[in-house]
Amino acid sequence: MEKGGVEYWGRDDEEELLASCVNVLSIKSCKPGVAADEIDKVPTAAEEPLLKKLLHKTLVESKQEVEIQRRNPNSPLYSVKSFEELKLQPKLLMGIYDMGFMKPSKIQETALPTLLADPPGNMIAQSQSGTGKTAAFTLAMLSRVDTTKPYPQVLCLSPTYELAIQIGEVAAKMSKHCPEIKIKYAVRGEQMARGEKITDHIIIGTPGKALDWSLKFRFFNLDKINVFVLDEADVMIATQGHQDQCIRMHKMLPKTCQVMFFSATYEKEVMDFAEIIVDDPMIIRLKREEQCLDNIKQLYVNCQDMEAKYDAITTIYTNLTGQAIIFCHTRRTATWLAEKMIDEGFTVGLLSGEMTVEERIGVLDLFREGCVTVLVTTNVLARGIDVDQVSLVVNYDLPVDQQSNADHETYLHRIGRTGRFGKKGVAVNLIDSPLAMAICNEMERHFGKKIELLDIKCRDLKARIRE
Repeated sequence: MEKGGVEYWGRDDEEELLASCVNVLSIKSCKPGVAADEIDKVPTAAEEPLLKKLLHKTLVESKQEVEIQRRNPNSPLYSVKSFEELKLQPKLLMGIYDMGFMKPSKIQETALPTLLADPPGNMIAQSQSGTGKTAAFTLAMLSRVDTTKPYPQVLCLSPTYELAIQIGEVAAKMSKHCPEIKIKYAVRGEQMARGEKITDHIIIGTPGKALDWSLKFRFFNLDKINVFVLDEADVMIATQGHQDQCIRMHKMLPKTCQVMFFSATYEKEVMDFAEIIVDDPMIIRLKREEQCLDNIKQLYVNCQDMEAKYDAITTIYTNLTGQAIIFCHTRRTATWLAEKMIDEGFTVGLLSGEMTVEERIGVLDLFREGCVTVLVTTNVLARGIDVDQVSLVVNYDLPVDQQSNADHETYLHRIGRTGRFGKKGVAVNLIDSPLAMAICNEMERHFGKKIELLDIKCRDLKARIRE
């Protein structure tokens, strides 16, 4: 499909993709010893936010608390409980409601008053996809446009083509009642003639293309930009060259330009980058995920071999309601387990690193919609994907690093797929060797949370799991 000169897949493509994913779930035969026993890595810096954006097609109501870490003392903090309080243009308000946003999410409640204030405030915000952050900065972008001025006034940068297109789609939907607002993509495949000038009001693109268009070919003037947005800033830092490109463009912006900086993490590298880009910002962050461990009951089961592990999984899962995610160390193990569960009548989806991003999204959609109740995966799904109905996470293999030491961070992200937003969850570790037991004990010591032994042969297993 093509829109504005940019190829992307839209709703029709999504439906075709979902249909094709039935074939993905018919797992190829991959008996131990036949295929290479590869270990999947976590998604790349660019793949992870794209997976999240595509998975969350509508806003997930996040219960995560927002904390204001630092803000300009001259800018008092306000929050809103309705979009009407923001005094938006009526046409933009109509677009918001058409998209299904009935009330501001947690991050929108706090961010939007600052982003829409006069004079405008700068912001650094930490927020995962699904919390409404893209809608927040998109609404601010659209609100700042003066349609009587035929030149770019807003520049929004994202690290990849796909992420830029996703932001553009949100902006197009939100401004569908405002046809006078024009949006231009600055991404690969977009061509302009030498000497041409951009008359669109908003440019959404990638750093390299935007840098060429502004400083090399002079298609638009950076000194007329009044809103500068950096999305997925942590990915910008991880992608070679993007950080320097963003800084070069930022130096050309007027001092009055409003700067919005969004990132999924708050590592030192991210904040050092932010200090260069954003002056006197309000800083918003979500509370650390470690706190969700209080909602997760952690258990371990002693198993002699693969068959005993399989029996433990099926016994535990049939005693719980909701959906389950099972993490394996290798693609071969994941494929074997998924195939075996399918043969016994379970509705299972398989997710691994050799699948394309589109195939992964199709499987995740089926899982989110309840068409698939068990998801067998490798580390490709360890981080950041939220599905409310997940009540059980099973570590078929405990996560280890390349030196076979306990991988605490991956363990935290894995079991954090359950117990989301204050709900109760269960995480079960399957122990089949002294090494696995040692790693389990190390996880217990590291996080200071008890991992209890579970006897799957006990009479009232359901009560034992939930007690």
